[in-house]
Amino acid sequence: MPTFARTIGIDYSGAKTPIASLKGLRVYLAEGQLPVEIHPPPSPRTYWTRKGAAEWLVERLSEDVPTLVGIDHGFSFPMRYFEAHGLAPDWPGFLDDFHCHWPTDQDHVYVDFVREGLAGNGAARMGNARWRRLTEERAGGAKSVFHFDVQGSVAKSTHAGIPWLRFIRNRLGARVHFWPFDGWDVPAGRSVVAEVYPALWSRAFAMEGRTGDQHDAFCIAAWLAQADQDGRLAALFKPDLAPPERALAEVEGWILGVPGLIRSDGRWDDSIAPPS
Repeated sequence: MPTFARTIGIDYSGAKTPIASLKGLRVYLAEGQLPVEIHPPPSPRTYWTRKGAAEWLVERLSEDVPTLVGIDHGFSFPMRYFEAHGLAPDWPGFLDDFHCHWPTDQDHVYVDFVREGLAGNGAARMGNARWRRLTEERAGGAKSVFHFDVQGSVAKSTHAGIPWLRFIRNRLGARVHFWPFDGWDVPAGRSVVAEVYPALWSRAFAMEGRTGDQHDAFCIAAWLAQADQDGRLAALFKPDLAPPERALAEVEGWILGVPGLIRSDGRWDDSIAPPS
C-alpha cells in the first residue's frame, strides 16, 4: 500500500518579491491519478506568489491526508557555511538565523535587495559559490546554493524559499516531517516535505505541451507517486551513507532520490543510474 495519499510537486522561483505573480512557480498534485496543475485562487494575480503557495501548503498539510511534497530548492547550506559563521550544526537554529539576515519573506523584498545591502544583513551571512553540499556533489549536475546569476542556478530560489520552510514549520509543528532534518525514518501517517532535483526524473516523462517549469513540477509529483506505489520510495528515504556522511546530511540536508553509494574509485555505482 502507498505511504502517501497524495504527492505535490513544486517548481520554485526566486524572482521578484514574495507577493509577485510568478510564471515560473508551478504546482502539480497527484492523488491516485496523473498529476494535475493546481492554480492559485482567483485574484488579480495570474500565477502563484511565494507567499500564496506557502499559505496553500499550510492549508493542505493541515488536513488529515498523508502528503509528500517535493520542492526544488536547497533546504540548508554546506557545513562550510556553518563553520565560517560560527553557527551550531542545528537546522532549526539555522532557519531562524538565516531569516534574521535574509528576510526574503517580507512583502516587498527581492533576494537582490539583501545581496546589495538594501534590506536585511546578507553581508554577515554570505557563502561561496565553490562551497557545495555533499548531496550536490553526489547529484552530479546540481549547483551550489551560493552560485548566483548563472543558467540553472538554484541560489536565488533557495535564498527566497528557506524563510517559507520556516513559516510552514512554525505553523504546523510536528504535523509535518521535514526530511531528513526531523529524522530519516518517516512516521506513519505523517506528511513530509523534502528537497528534490527534477533533473533526476524529467526525462522519464514526455513534455506533452507543458512548459519547462510545468514539466518539472509535473515530474516531481508523478515520479514520487509512482515510486510510492511500486515500493521504491522507502529506499530513497534511507540513502546508503557512511555514518559521518549521514551526520553531515542531517545538517546540510539531502536531495530525495540522490543515491549515497559510490564506488571506492569515486565513480557511480554501476547499479545506480546517474542524473542526466
